[in-house]
Amino acid sequence: MELDRQAFQALLDEGKASFANGDPYDACPYDRNGDAEAQFGYRYWAMGWGRARAAAESVAAQQAASTGH
Repeated sequence: MELDRQAFQALLDEGKASFANGDPYDACPYDRNGDAEAQFGYRYWAMGWGRARAAAESVAAQQAASTGH
């Protein structure tokens, strides 16, 4: 794996897709304590997962506010 922008975007998308599939945060297929490639994978996969979760929580909060709950 090359540590570049294409890999970065692919890992973000992979993390977002994992969240959409209902996978938990600890289901990350990359090792945060591994070699440089594994750490790169973990960092950006987790970032994608976190961004997807934040977006979902934001939508849920906006819906709750608009319905008055």
